Amino acid sequence: MTSADIIQTMLAPGLMISACGLLLLGMSNKYSVVLNRIRVLDEEKRVSLHDDPGRQGGEDPRFACVLAQLSELQIRARFERDAIVCYSGAVAFFVLTSLFIGFSVLGGIEVLGLLTIASFLVGMLLVLAGVLLAGWEAVKGYRIICLDMQDN
Repeated sequence: MTSADIIQTMLAPGLMISACGLLLLGMSNKYSVVLNRIRVLDEEKRVSLHDDPGRQGGEDPRFACVLAQLSELQIRARFERDAIVCYSGAVAFFVLTSLFIGFSVLGGIEVLGLLTIASFLVGMLLVLAGVLLAGWEAVKGYRIICLDMQDN
């Protein structure tokens, strides 16, 4: 196997690293937006409680809506965080895959071939988990918008 073949084989997981990077970028942006929305709603809740310390939420529809949105947004943020962790883990496993490919070719160590396949499969499973979490997060996002629209 030539040096070019080795490098080419090692870079194959690089496509997955790039794909995960794009998924991470998009999910990180959404995560930031959700966290900022939580901060804004939490501030609205604090101001509302400061103005009326005995408030329970039942008598004020907006206050009840803010509480419901905060609860849903926390769940959504958890899904986004978990998806980011999955995508980051996938990148790590794809980097390991590239390293295992290089070491197995250069060192001729047969067991690294099994580790290469295993690390690639774990990376793909983490991508799948991240995509499923991102999909569920999108469903949650729609529910939160429906809550906000009910308030108007």
